[in-house]
Amino acid sequence: MPLYEYQCRDCGHRFEVLQRMGAGAEGLDCPSCGDERLEKLLSTFSAASSGGAAAAASATAATGAGCGAGFT
Repeated sequence: MPLYEYQCRDCGHRFEVLQRMGAGAEGLDCPSCGDERLEKLLSTFSAASSGGAAAAASATAATGAGCGAGFT
């Protein structure tokens, strides 16, 4: 199950909930104040590589992958 992040519209408290994909805020309430007016937030994720961003950029340049490179 994915982890979704919500923010209470009343007190601003942010929290995470494990939910089925596509589930909304129905049935949830703020753990801080109990309000039911919640906003689902867009979360980003990151992935780390052993070489860091500089190594990834040089690997992309060396292989010709990236912007403008397409499938033939």
